Amino acid sequence: MNKMPQSSSPPKAPPSSAELTRAALIHAALRLFGRQGFHATSTREIATAARANIGSIAYHFGGKEGLRAACANYIVETIGGIAGAAMAEDAGETPGAEAAHERLNTVLEAMVGFIVARPEAGEFVQFVLRELSQPSEALDIIYNGVFEPVHNRLCRIWAQATGEDAESERTKITVFTMIGQVVYFRIAGPAVMRRMGWESVGPAEAATIISVVKSNLEAVIAARKGGKS
Repeated sequence: MNKMPQSSSPPKAPPSSAELTRAALIHAALRLFGRQGFHATSTREIATAARANIGSIAYHFGGKEGLRAACANYIVETIGGIAGAAMAEDAGETPGAEAAHERLNTVLEAMVGFIVARPEAGEFVQFVLRELSQPSEALDIIYNGVFEPVHNRLCRIWAQATGEDAESERTKITVFTMIGQVVYFRIAGPAVMRRMGWESVGPAEAATIISVVKSNLEAVIAARKGGKS
């Protein structure tokens, strides 16, 4: 009789009660800090929204500031994972222009899929916007963990696709505009929905946005290769 194949790794244990409480507090704080601001949000409000004991904030995070930092780290972990997968290269790979162009398309698809199409991204964006208007250590965590490394990596991919200097002002601004055209659909979501006559961003709407941002990318790269300014 043939033996059943053995699993290479044991099944992952379900999250503990403490882990579930910690996650609930982070999600509640993300939402409330983004909507109301850090100083206008009380720990009692966060605990109530998370259905947790108020003392659990101090237990898990050392206090409200620690929870704020945990929210920032959660954003870094989530976006870093999505961006890292989209921008990943094979070991030792130096992609040519066409491969780099396609990688930029992959990144744009991932950005639209998360920032525009996934509802929880709204909480991320609101939290980050609050931090940008009232900077704290949490903004440093997000900048060092997401903004700088992702932008830096995209600049290098852009350079591979176009032959331009990855560290030039022009390249950096171009990459900011590439990101910004996607983020606008989240920041100005209600206005976009109203103007487009959409009730939500489902697969069809996301596909339309992806098609347009890819066309924009194609046009910019073609213009650069053609020597246009």
